[in-house]
Amino acid sequence: MRLNDKLEKAFNDQVTMELQASNVYRQLAIELDRLDLNGMAQWMRAQSEEEIVHAEKFIDHLAARDNHALIGAVPAPEVKVETALDAFRIALQHEEKVSASIRDLWNLAADERDVDSRPLLDTFIDEQIQEEDTVRNIIGRIELIGADGHGLLRIDEELGSRQEELDSKA
Repeated sequence: MRLNDKLEKAFNDQVTMELQASNVYRQLAIELDRLDLNGMAQWMRAQSEEEIVHAEKFIDHLAARDNHALIGAVPAPEVKVETALDAFRIALQHEEKVSASIRDLWNLAADERDVDSRPLLDTFIDEQIQEEDTVRNIIGRIELIGADGHGLLRIDEELGSRQEELDSKA
């Protein structure tokens, strides 16, 4: 069953938002590389790739329902950070924005009585809870170590191991 025009537009807006999130994470990776925090930069690059996967899931849903997926304008992120804490605070703000958008999409689908979107949207609701929790945890750990360079480098090393985990699952 096709999505109605209202839902098609909302799903396409979500595709665009996921791609924007990918760009934000990519820019945060650039900023962290600039600060010589290569592990954190790698973590952000992995997040960037994950956002592209999310966009693809929405595109696939549109296509499976015989709708037309369209990517809207994806603005360049205006992100510049001075510390790792800045970068992760920006990441959290963006995750919260994405979470709100997905909740709005879920509510719209409910209002439009589109039960076929529920499985996909329920997955994303769960995903966003985990994403926000992960970033909040990182922020808390960075705040806990304060100005301790050794502690920051330890977190940097730990976050850099994320790619190794992803590679081993592939």
